[in-house]
Amino acid sequence: MPEKIYFTTPIYYVNAEPHLGHTYTTVVADTLARFHRSMGRDVFFLTGTDEHGDKIAQTAEETGVEPKQYADRISGIFRSTWETCGISNDHFIRTTDDYHIAFVREVLQRVYEQGDIYFGEYGGKYCTGCERFYADRELVDGKCPDHETEPVWIKEENYFFRMGNYQEQLLRHIHENPGFITPSGYKNEVLGLLREPLEDLCISRPKSRLSWGIELPFDDSYVCYVWFDALLNYLSGLSHVKGAERDAYWRHAHHLIAKDIVKPHAVFWPTILLAAGFPLYKSLHVHGYWNMGESKMSKSLGNVIRPLEMRERFGLDGFRYFLLRDMAFGMDSSFTEDAFIARFNADLSNGLGNLVSRVLSMQHKYFDGELQPVAGELEGLDRELCQAFTTAETKAKEHLAVLAFHLALEEIWRAIAACDKYVVETAPFKLWKQEEQRARGGEILHVLGDALRHTARLIEPLMPETAVRISELLGSDPGKLSAPTPEWGKSFAPGHRVSKPAPLFPRIEIES
Repeated sequence: MPEKIYFTTPIYYVNAEPHLGHTYTTVVADTLARFHRSMGRDVFFLTGTDEHGDKIAQTAEETGVEPKQYADRISGIFRSTWETCGISNDHFIRTTDDYHIAFVREVLQRVYEQGDIYFGEYGGKYCTGCERFYADRELVDGKCPDHETEPVWIKEENYFFRMGNYQEQLLRHIHENPGFITPSGYKNEVLGLLREPLEDLCISRPKSRLSWGIELPFDDSYVCYVWFDALLNYLSGLSHVKGAERDAYWRHAHHLIAKDIVKPHAVFWPTILLAAGFPLYKSLHVHGYWNMGESKMSKSLGNVIRPLEMRERFGLDGFRYFLLRDMAFGMDSSFTEDAFIARFNADLSNGLGNLVSRVLSMQHKYFDGELQPVAGELEGLDRELCQAFTTAETKAKEHLAVLAFHLALEEIWRAIAACDKYVVETAPFKLWKQEEQRARGGEILHVLGDALRHTARLIEPLMPETAVRISELLGSDPGKLSAPTPEWGKSFAPGHRVSKPAPLFPRIEIES
């Protein structure tokens, strides 16, 4: 049986339509899902939308519709956006789905009956944007660090989760499992949070103030706090999977999030799991912010990049390439149109796109598109090019396994650059002019055809549309990363023809 592995994005809050932040996390999850499928693993990939809470009720009221009607519309936009972008998720969950609501109520009842939920009164500074209370030490100049607004003071009776009961157990788990939170800087951040005693977590809102939520099973005058509700999606989203398979996926669950939601995922979530008697997830992988200028990209600050707009203007894989190449996972990065265009033109238009066009053009000009046989074993420059791709594959796999997408792409592009060097050194365009050297020119173009096939194989997890287009032009299936590498010079059948070149990445001209 193939090894099972489970990837999740956060479920995206429906107060905003999909933007760059959502797209990056989703592209990362999609890349990992595709990579591990190509490596022969059984992958389950979950994404979806988070639809309850103060913000949604408030936004729906401002737009003059009921919360469910508003959530239906925005959730539909997320779903259709990911479908249009070719995201390969296995399930799309909504927190308004009946099976999720039933699961949340079941967990609440279980934790309540064992005494880890109690009724009390609390007052604190509350950020509606984050839907949580803040301690003074967490604020920046008295404001929420993410929304740059002053929290409001709220004091009311509510139900509380005894989160502190599980603090020591969580600490032990983090110390005993170094890969539980990555990169390590975020693990240290969480350990810093756990140096102080954990306050109990308020897990309800009175219906007199907020009715848009899941009713508590033990008190129908309260609804569940949105984070307690939303975090349980990672388990409820596996509800449609058979029991033994579900458990196997969960043992290898990897959550992908941005750094603004580390505390709920690294503190709230594992303590909820421990209280409810579930095993902890395998790993929490935390990435940085995409910035526009000095500010985090967000709807509230008005600096938003839309995935479908980028797809329409430049093609989705050009966008994916920039996101994966320009952000080192875990660090912040900046998005500017100038940087995007420079990367697109240099690496994609002048790099990969030009190589594909050049090779196929020579194949058609010199041999009417028919690949010529390679006599004997690869030697000299031919073998060096083969070795460049073997090295790129080994290193790219190592980097993808640890979410170093930018390094994986560097290795692949190093092999692509080796193709350009090979063309210059072997000069098939000169050999074709010499009758006695034409067979050698045909061998060189066959080797370059192999190089393009391997390029498609390597980039499929990262740039799936481009991998398909290259494969179609070559008329071949590049194969999975788990399969043995086809032998260079022997993988194309005698008489195999390739298509005429088609532009993969037309150069973006900058208006002066």
